[in-house]
Amino acid sequence: MGLSIYYSGQLKNAMLLPALIEDVKDVAQVYGWKYHTYNTHFQNDEFVASTSFDEIYGISFTPTNCETVSITFLSNGTIVCPARVKFFAHSTNAEERSWIYTVSVKTQFAGIVVHQFIIHFFKYLNDKYFNDFKLTDESGYWETDDEEKMKEQFAIYNGLIDNFVLAMETFPVEKGENMTVYIERLMRHINELKKK
Repeated sequence: MGLSIYYSGQLKNAMLLPALIEDVKDVAQVYGWKYHTYNTHFQNDEFVASTSFDEIYGISFTPTNCETVSITFLSNGTIVCPARVKFFAHSTNAEERSWIYTVSVKTQFAGIVVHQFIIHFFKYLNDKYFNDFKLTDESGYWETDDEEKMKEQFAIYNGLIDNFVLAMETFPVEKGENMTVYIERLMRHINELKKK
C-alpha cells in the first residue's frame, strides 16, 4: 500500500549507457542518495538481439524514505527490475516473466517534493535516453503536471494509511494471535457491527 510509479521502455542507443549512468550518479551524489552501478557498458557498445537475463546494465539509486529507483537494462536495452529478473527470469509462467519488464517504485513516504523531482527527472531522462518509455503515476502528476491533483492523491493515500493504523490501534492483534486468526476475528466483529 502506498502511492507508486510504474515504468517501462528501452534505452535509445547502447552507446548512451555511460552518459546515462553519469547523469544519474551526479544527481544521487548531489542529494546524498545511495546508488549502485551495474555493468556500465554494453559489449561492443551494441545491444544483443536475443533476450538474456545473465547481465544487468545501468544504475539504481535510493532517495530518502523512498524505494530504490532502478534505471537498469538487459543486454537488449530493455528496462527491467533487477529483483524481478532474479526471481522470475527462469519462470515458465508467462505472466511472472512479464513482471520483469515493469519497474515499480513506492514514493509515498518520500513525500511530494521527492516524488515531483523523480517525475521531472524521468521526463529529462526520457527526452535524452529512452524509446517507447511509459510511466504511470498514481498521483497523476506525470500525466497532467497538476500539482494540486498530485497533492490530493498524496492526501488520499496518507488518509488510507492513517485509517489502517487507527484501525489496528482500535482493534489490535491479541497476544499470541496470528494474522489469519486476527483477520477472521476482525471480520466477525465487522459483521456484528453491520447487524446493529
